[in-house]
Amino acid sequence: MPRSLTPAVTAQALPAPHPAPVRGKQRDAFFDNAKYLAIVLVAMGHAWEPLRSGSRFVTALYMFVYAFHMPAFIIVSGYFSRGFDASPAKIKRLVTGVVVPYVVFETAYTLFTRWSDGVPDRPVSLLDPLYLTWFLAALFVWRLTTPLWQSVRHPLPAALALAMLATLSPSIGSDLDLQRTLQFLPYFVLGLCLRPEHFRLVRRRAVRVVAVPVFAGAFAVAYWAAPRMDPAWFFHRDSADELGVPAWYGPVMTLALFGCSLILVACFLAWVPGRRMWCTALGAGTLYGYLLHGFVIQAGNHWNWSRLGWTHDPLGEITVTLVAGVVVTALCSAPVRRAFRFAIEPEPDWAFRRDPAA
Repeated sequence: MPRSLTPAVTAQALPAPHPAPVRGKQRDAFFDNAKYLAIVLVAMGHAWEPLRSGSRFVTALYMFVYAFHMPAFIIVSGYFSRGFDASPAKIKRLVTGVVVPYVVFETAYTLFTRWSDGVPDRPVSLLDPLYLTWFLAALFVWRLTTPLWQSVRHPLPAALALAMLATLSPSIGSDLDLQRTLQFLPYFVLGLCLRPEHFRLVRRRAVRVVAVPVFAGAFAVAYWAAPRMDPAWFFHRDSADELGVPAWYGPVMTLALFGCSLILVACFLAWVPGRRMWCTALGAGTLYGYLLHGFVIQAGNHWNWSRLGWTHDPLGEITVTLVAGVVVTALCSAPVRRAFRFAIEPEPDWAFRRDPAA
């Protein structure tokens, strides 16, 4: 069974579950706004995938967005994982917020794609993440190893070394999508190392001003690279050998993409509003939008919506982009969250022992 269904979805970020709210403490509007904007980019990227072959502009936009939205999600995930200490309460949170949704949606996507992909005998495999569930599997591994990264002397260089070595190892199995887990690991470890003052640095006016020409230059590079570069480099799911290039390309591209992604993530965060807005509350539901919009994408692919001629015109591409944004916004809303809370944020207290100290 393939590890993913289409190249577009293999590099999607998965919005990390927000830590449980502390009583009497409000959520940070900045991070909720950042997660909402990033999940909108995720959905738009999926919508652009079928349109790439006929448009260099769409391909460039696709590569430009993929260069930073996944790293941004993972960095924020690492930042909110700093308090993970493998205590019983944190393990329970990991199980209910990551493991249970992974099992539910790995099963649901397998059953759904039997229809959408026309593969009625596709087996359910909890070790081989399908479609969007790879991020939950990776997040499970990253969080379990958090105490290790917080105890070593130089965690980020060590994580980068592991990511570079992973690109040299085509024999790494597909269990829990370990290749991608290792290649994206440095972004999670970087998030563990960040502090609130680091985010305040990128939110200064001077950084917002500089971000504009940086974004423009990055898109120009993406437009130049569109017919020359394989977008699979941004998915971090394959070794250099599997991408058909010399082995030394892997470590070099790992470092190059890490540097480029960090610059673009900083520019993205610089323009994220820090005040409460109409979309701020939706930031708490990005995991819902992420996991549920995949069913919409797969159904659309089943009906071959991209074969409609008007979708490849400039106005059609804009329409498709807006529709993707509207759909994922609706899936992050409160009514949808209430309807699917049983699967994405369950509370299986019956499965855990009560903590007498608590």
